[in-house]
Amino acid sequence: QVQLVESGGGYGQAGGSLRLSCAASGRTISGYTMGWFRQAPGNEREFVAVISWSGGTTYYADAVKGRFTISRDNAKNTVTLQMNKLKPEDTAVYYCAARWRGVLTTLADEFDYWGQGAQVTVSS
Repeated sequence: QVQLVESGGGYGQAGGSLRLSCAASGRTISGYTMGWFRQAPGNEREFVAVISWSGGTTYYADAVKGRFTISRDNAKNTVTLQMNKLKPEDTAVYYCAARWRGVLTTLADEFDYWGQGAQVTVSS
């Protein structure tokens, strides 16, 4: 079992930056593909970013490409989402997720473990 806890986020202004962290416990995440998803009110959960278990490969949703950066520190068992050039449409609850190795995927159903979510609110 892997337990994931998100922190950071909160309130930001358009054009500003926020940082989300995901702390894992229970197992080392070094063998897990890690992803970030988000869900805005009334919308389905959507893919944001994913990073391979080695950290060598990343993939982003078009909506955040060039603005968000996913990274991981396997020694610290953490994953981070740096969010720059924020837009009001980035407002959502952000979830950290883990998937045991496998190929990189953007599908939420293919992730095994989820955090409880962290609210990000961006004002215009």
